[in-house]
Amino acid sequence: MLEELKDKVCRANLDLVKQGLVLFTWGNVSAIDRSSGLVVIKPSGVSYDEMKPGDMVVVDLNGKVVEGRLRPSSDTPTHIVLYNAFPGIGGIVHTHSTYATAWAQAGRDLPNIGTTHADYFHHAVPCTPDMTAEEVLGEYEKETGNVIVKRFESLDPLHTPGVLVKNHGPFTWGKDAAEAVCHAVVLEQVAKMAFISYTVNPDLTMNDLLIEKHFSRKHGPDAYYGQK
Repeated sequence: MLEELKDKVCRANLDLVKQGLVLFTWGNVSAIDRSSGLVVIKPSGVSYDEMKPGDMVVVDLNGKVVEGRLRPSSDTPTHIVLYNAFPGIGGIVHTHSTYATAWAQAGRDLPNIGTTHADYFHHAVPCTPDMTAEEVLGEYEKETGNVIVKRFESLDPLHTPGVLVKNHGPFTWGKDAAEAVCHAVVLEQVAKMAFISYTVNPDLTMNDLLIEKHFSRKHGPDAYYGQK
């Protein structure tokens, strides 16, 4: 079942290691087949050194395991909430990459202060608020998804394909698993550059026209970056 998607999800998970975004088993990638409403996700706690496409787990949009001999990632309920809330996305990544997680632990939005950021994220990458005791002690992973969705009530998740979960870490998404990984890599890099930039100049500013120029030249009807 969904063998091609399993292969893509497995390779995307391994790409997190290649890109230096995960240690041990600190991360996961999933992708959805919208035609069937089924999600393929990394199994929980399985070493990347040993992981194979056949280890991937298939779940439905209620989080019920449809196929797989292993338990799905413990973050599966978060992924499910996001797929249900954001119908335009096809892949999700969660990591504990150093700089993006540092901004999340600081509880700070990651501001758009450069053209690299603006090429991929239209606005600041938002940080969620504190989770309540009820959210933490209840269906924690599902509620993590819910706080992300609430944070995006006034934002376009396709224009800002990532979030920082306060005291936890980043989630990114895209049209498929590969693009979600790309956004995770970019998010880590711009988080690192922002940290350095604020260290050099705490009073820095950003030109809003540059943000709009760099975002619009890669996204939307008037995009002209790259090849047709």
